[in-house]
Amino acid sequence: MKVSVLQENLAHGLSIVSRAVSPRSTLPVLGNILIATDEGRLRLSATNLELGITCWIGAKIEEEGSTTVPARTFTDLVSTLPPDRVQMDLSVRTQNMHVRCGASNTDLKCIDAQEFPPMPVPDLDGGIHINVAEIKEMIQQVAFAASTDEARPILTGVLMTVDGNQITLAAADGFRLSVRSAELSAAVERPLQAVIPARALSELARISTDAKEVITMVLPPRSGRVIFRTKDAELASQLIEGSFPDYQQIIPRNFQTRTVLSTASFLKACKQAEIFAREGSLIARISITPGGELQPGTVEISGQSEETGSNQTMVDASIEGPPILIAFNVRFLREVLDVIKTPNVALETSVDTSPGVIRPVGDHKFLHVIMPMHLGS
Repeated sequence: MKVSVLQENLAHGLSIVSRAVSPRSTLPVLGNILIATDEGRLRLSATNLELGITCWIGAKIEEEGSTTVPARTFTDLVSTLPPDRVQMDLSVRTQNMHVRCGASNTDLKCIDAQEFPPMPVPDLDGGIHINVAEIKEMIQQVAFAASTDEARPILTGVLMTVDGNQITLAAADGFRLSVRSAELSAAVERPLQAVIPARALSELARISTDAKEVITMVLPPRSGRVIFRTKDAELASQLIEGSFPDYQQIIPRNFQTRTVLSTASFLKACKQAEIFAREGSLIARISITPGGELQPGTVEISGQSEETGSNQTMVDASIEGPPILIAFNVRFLREVLDVIKTPNVALETSVDTSPGVIRPVGDHKFLHVIMPMHLGS
């Protein structure tokens, strides 16, 4: 293999795939990145056997070939090279690769590409097409609510349901639930359902940089994996086996009090309350008081700590229904308000022991359910 590539392009490609490198593995080759010539471009791939990421970058190819390079060593090296062409020349017999750029000369000990696990080659015909900007927003609004506790693996994933021209993502960790739906440009022939690791979706959002692009999603039958493909990158992930809880049962069907307030004001108040609540059990008390005939209602958001003090912030609101005092995990409140794009948000509540529902005002594609915390004395 004899190729040359711009340092900037090589560094960008390595930054995309390196997150799939296995940090600790009994297979040394999983600590490497596959570099291969592929139809006039350079293909970079990394995998930890559960998640695999591939990207293609422009290159000048003099001799075809492939090898695997030590991921951390090569990534660190390329990041320090000058913005020039990087020349790479592999000796197949010794699996040594000479890397030259400007005044820098490096010899890298590589591992034969034959030892690298084969990456899936998807049949993109019949795949589901979705706009990058849309899928990134869906992931942003849902993935944070997935559990990080490996004791219940199914909750570390995001349930994806595709039915007709509707795609829905849902994630829950036992204390909160995020659901986001979108319309596809074309309907699917048959309904699909899969539980995708939240981490894989977060990586997909990270590597999908061109908002105008379209992602093709393929669920090869009986493969136990999902593959996402853009023009210059591909992500393959194992699916999580098991039955995802019926989240529709968790969503309250009605409410007694509906409170509409400024998203930015609510978020700022939660951030202030969190400064104090984080010292204890992250409890934010939400006191909702309807206004008079000409007066707006008010919401008081408060957090306190025995060590550092307390904070109360009042926010004007439009309130329908009786007053209520309810407590939520303030970090959970902040995280959901962070991903709401509309100027105003609605909080729907019933009693202090029932879940609250948060909805962006004017956007019916997203909802978030949050369990209350014990108010205490």
